[in-house]
Amino acid sequence: MTPYRSPWMNEELEVLRATARRFFEKEVAAHDLRWRKNGKIDREVWRKAGELGLLCMGIPEEFGGHGASFAHEVVVIEEQSRVADTALPYVPGSCGGPYMLLKNATREQTLKWMPKLVSGEHFIAVCVTEPGGGSDVAGIRSTARRVGDEYVINGSKTFVTMGSQADLAIVAARTGGPGKDGMSMFMVEVAKSPGFQLGRRLEKVGQHSIDTHEVFLEDLHVPAENLLGGVEGKAFAGAMSGFHRERLVIAASAIATAERAVELTVEYAKQRQMFQQTLWNFQNTRIKLAECATEARIGRVFLDSLISRVLADDPLDEATSAMAKWWCSDKQNRIIDECLQFFGGYGYMMEYPIAKLFVDARVQKIYGGANEALKGIIAKSL
Repeated sequence: MTPYRSPWMNEELEVLRATARRFFEKEVAAHDLRWRKNGKIDREVWRKAGELGLLCMGIPEEFGGHGASFAHEVVVIEEQSRVADTALPYVPGSCGGPYMLLKNATREQTLKWMPKLVSGEHFIAVCVTEPGGGSDVAGIRSTARRVGDEYVINGSKTFVTMGSQADLAIVAARTGGPGKDGMSMFMVEVAKSPGFQLGRRLEKVGQHSIDTHEVFLEDLHVPAENLLGGVEGKAFAGAMSGFHRERLVIAASAIATAERAVELTVEYAKQRQMFQQTLWNFQNTRIKLAECATEARIGRVFLDSLISRVLADDPLDEATSAMAKWWCSDKQNRIIDECLQFFGGYGYMMEYPIAKLFVDARVQKIYGGANEALKGIIAKSL
C-alpha cells in the first residue's frame, strides 16, 4: 500500500520531523523506565527540547516563540507517539499552558512569563479542575478576594499536571458571582507563593511518568498585577479557547498512537510463530488488522481536513473540535485494544510498547472534556 502523506506536509516539516525523531529516540525513549518509576521527567531534557526549538512552536515571535504553524506542533506530537511516550509533557507544557497564557494575558504579562516557557527553563501547570468539578469549568468554587494590591485565593485543585515541578501555575478562581462571568485567572509564581501547597501525588492507571498532583490554595497571596488580562470575570472565554484547541491536539495524538499500534502489530504478527505458521498467516489476523488500519486512516483524513482548515485561518467551531476529540480518542482506544490482543500475554507486559500505548490511551476519553460532555456540545449545535 502506498504510504499516506498528509496534504499539509512540506519539506520544512519533514526536516522538523527528522529533528524531533532524533530527540525522542535519543533523549526521551532511553529514560522511559526510570521516569515511570520516578513519576516525573528530568528538567534538563525539557531544556534540551527548548534549545532545539521544539517548545511553544506556535507562540508568536514577539513573545519569544517561534511563530510556527499548528502543523509544526502536530509533527512533534506524532514523533512522540511513535516512541510510545507520554512522559515529556509536550501537550500540557508546550501547547496547553502557554497557549492559555497567550489567550488570557496582557501583552506585558505575556512578555514577562512566556520566554522561559519557550526556552524550557520553566514548567507551567494549569489549575482549573476541582474535586467534584470535572468538565464543569464554569462551576469552580475556588475564590479570589481583592485585598489592597493583592488577591487572596482559597480553594483546592486536582489532576494538576506537573504540579510538583511547575515554576508557574495558572489558577482559575471566582472573583464574582456564580457562572462563567465570575471566573478569573491568575498567574502564580510558585517559588514565591507559600500558599500554593502541594497535596498528594496521584497514582494513575497510565501515564506514570507525568507528575500529577492535588493542590491546595490556602490564603494564597497573588499580586494584583498577576490577574491575567487585568480585568476580573473575563477568563471563561479564554479558558474555553484553550480547551477548544487542546481537543484538536488530543485528536492528533490519538490518531498518531492508533497508527503506531497498527504498525507495531503488523510487524509482530509477521514474525510471531505459532502452530507452524506466523500469526499473520491466519485470516482472522489480516481481517482484524485491515479493519484497524482502515479506521485509523479515516481518522487521519478527518484530522487532516481540520488541520488544513486551521492552517488556512478557517476557525473551527466548538462542536467540530468536540467531534474530533471524542471520535479520535474513542477509535484510539478501540484500535489499541484490538492490536494488543494479538500480542497475547506479551501485550500485558509493560516492556512492550503496545502495553504502554494501551494504558496511556485510556485517559484520552476523559481529559480535555469527557467524551460524553462533548457529545452534549455537539448535540446543542444540531
